[in-house]
Amino acid sequence: MADAADVVVVGAGIAGLAVAHALTGDGRRVVVLEARERVGGRLLGHGRGDERLDLGATWFWPGERRVESLVAAHSTPTFAQYLEGNAVLHTANGSRPMEGNPVDVPSGRVVGGMARLADAVHRSLPEGTVRFGTPVTRVSSAGDRVEVGGPTTTVIADHVVIALPPALAVHAIEFTPSLPDRLAALARATPVWMGAVTKVVVRYEQPFWRDQGLAGSGFSHVGPVREVHDMSGPDGMPAALFGFVTAPRGAVTVSRAAVVAQLTAMFGPGAAEPTELIIQDWRTEQYTSPPDVEQLTNYQTFGHQAYSMPAMDGRLHWASTETAATSPGHVEGALQAADRTARRILSQPSARCSEERT
Repeated sequence: MADAADVVVVGAGIAGLAVAHALTGDGRRVVVLEARERVGGRLLGHGRGDERLDLGATWFWPGERRVESLVAAHSTPTFAQYLEGNAVLHTANGSRPMEGNPVDVPSGRVVGGMARLADAVHRSLPEGTVRFGTPVTRVSSAGDRVEVGGPTTTVIADHVVIALPPALAVHAIEFTPSLPDRLAALARATPVWMGAVTKVVVRYEQPFWRDQGLAGSGFSHVGPVREVHDMSGPDGMPAALFGFVTAPRGAVTVSRAAVVAQLTAMFGPGAAEPTELIIQDWRTEQYTSPPDVEQLTNYQTFGHQAYSMPAMDGRLHWASTETAATSPGHVEGALQAADRTARRILSQPSARCSEERT
């Protein structure tokens, strides 16, 4: 037996949750189908409480009003990215301080990690809105409605919102009828933000680099970590550094030993004894990245106008950060795409509500 809803949202990342929040607030019945056993998508934290460290999105930026509004609405504590001191340049000839910190610019952080925002929006939804462990494998036209389903669930609704990276959606979901050729080609070519990246987070007892006049940031020309930043919490605790590894296609995940050796070369012997080291290879996340995600490099497809136009006779909508017209790739972009989608759906009457009035 299929369930019924006004809207099915595919994916419980911050975009999908934000769409669901806007629609349920207007009285629409929404079902969010999430393949994982958690919310947040690429908003992923490691640890507990205020000491969680970001394995996905980390920053928000001045003037990103949607993030600022979300933070204010949930009274979420924030703090500024640490910028004081010199950055480090790492080359084949060794490491040296760079005058000032040209690597980082002013940005905001969430105490306890960005996943805290996803958790807050999830708690605001009606109980049972999000269904975990329910991957979507098919979306098909069902008369004047749409049928969305997978191995364990089928839901019929007026609208479906694809809150997944477009390339993942066209890889994992069978659309009936097929998406228009140009739209399908666009989706297949659109990069997945962070999808080809490995993020390493290294925790220490103390932010020792600050005592050396270093900002905890740096560039490396010899890798494997190409870019490093301070990820410490407020007042330096928990103390942590993080970096990005861009591995070539088919390369194995970077080793812990290689990361520690590089950070020691950049920041000195204090970096040789981390208390914890986490490697998050987003290429291996089947509910984030399609196979060969490293080949998707045309970032000009981000925010393409086609993503703002519903498909499947106006019933299929796109709402991931890659589809945002502004700030694509940011949490702000995910919220912008969610806002655009919710407004369009709310501009149309609900078939269920119309039936109830007759």
